[in-house]
Order: sequence, then C-alpha cells, then structure tokens
Amino acid sequence: MDLAFRIDRSSPVPLYFQLSQQLEAAIERGELLPGTLLGNEIELAGRLGLSRPTVRQAIQVLVDKGLLVRRRGVGTQVVHSQVRRPLELSSLYDDLETAGQRPATRVLAIEDTEAPAEVAAALGIAEGAPVRRVERLRLTHGADPIARLRNYLPVDLMPLTKDELEATGLYRLMRGAGTTLHSARQSIGARAATAAEAAILEEEPGAPLLTMQRTAFDDTGRAVEYGAHLYRASRYTFELQLLIRP
Repeated sequence: MDLAFRIDRSSPVPLYFQLSQQLEAAIERGELLPGTLLGNEIELAGRLGLSRPTVRQAIQVLVDKGLLVRRRGVGTQVVHSQVRRPLELSSLYDDLETAGQRPATRVLAIEDTEAPAEVAAALGIAEGAPVRRVERLRLTHGADPIARLRNYLPVDLMPLTKDELEATGLYRLMRGAGTTLHSARQSIGARAATAAEAAILEEEPGAPLLTMQRTAFDDTGRAVEYGAHLYRASRYTFELQLLIRP
C-alpha cells in the first residue's frame, strides 16, 4: 500500500476517525482494491506517526462496516466495498459509475415474450401482450457481481442490442432514444437466495438478498419499464432521506 494520508493533529476530529475516513475513501475510489493487504498495525502506526491503539481503532471501524477483514497469518485485507444507493429515479449503472465502482454488465437474455400477470398490471397492458424482457448481471470493478436485473419494456419503445446493454445503462439508452423519464413507483423487500440466484451472484444459498420492483413512467404518464431486481445484501444498501412534515 503506497497512499498518503493526512492526519491533522490540530483538528477536533479524533485521529482514528480521520484515518478510517481516508481509508474508506480510498477503498470507495478504487485506490485500495479488494485483496489489498494494509500491513500490520505496528507498521502502519510507525509510518503515520500514530499510536497502535489509534490505528487498531480506525481499522476496527472499517472491519465493522465490512470493508476490511483481519485474516490470521495474512493481516488486514481490503474486501469488497458496499454500494450505498440513494432512493431516486436513477439507474444502477449511473450510481455505480458516480461512486467510482467501474460498473460492467453481462447480458443474460434479450427476448420478446408474453407479459405475465404482474408485468401486465405494472405496465397497464393486457396479460399475455408482447413485452421485451431484458435480463442482466451487473458487476462492480469489472468482475464482482452485485445485482441481477430483470426489466420488461413495451416492445415498441426502442430497439436494444447486447452490445449496447453491455456498454452502458438502460436508462441512458432510453433517454438517448427520446424517452423522458419522469417518475417511478418502487417497492423494496428482502428474501433468501435460491441455489440458482446464489450461484450467479456468488453468494451462499439462503444468503440474504434485497429485492426491488420498480415501474417507471415517462413525461406523458405512460409506463415504460417494469424492473424486478435482486441485490446482494452483503454488498448493497438503499439510502433514504427522511424529512419531518411541517
């Protein structure tokens, strides 16, 4: 690890917290990649001119957040950072890119099919009407699965190709085709992963997954997308801002 950390001893912010914040920022920016060894606490304390208890406390903060892990005989190691996504009408691709997570996409399916009852109700069409189903695996840092995305679109909305979907996000493609996204209705839940879901998301069967269903509408009020997505709870959280009503 060859990063410069700035510790301000005149600041009212505790030294351990300054160090933990800078380490966390380096992990989120991808400067400390998963698998990186930080070295032992004595070495890190000596290099930064801090006490060993201060360094140990800073590391413990990030261990508790799931960003670092202590491995016997190996030392302190960076693990995959957790993605925190604000609840707003944005695409996962854009949010990951903004967070420096280097998103990548593996397209699992693009097909025209008959709308199941749930999809038909969300899109305001007849059950069995034609819809376009798009299924993708979203990855961070090019290789780490974070979500399985399943979207249903009106077949006349726009053409889609595998290359386009692997190059960018669905909402960018929609905007580029002239769709103006206006609002969405969304619900969030959780359940255990099936064996098939665990395999594709690199989790253990029964691991907790976050679920999200979203219906997006354009500026004319037309439902233009229904999504049913699965996220690894170990790597992903939703963030909400709560306001007091006047």
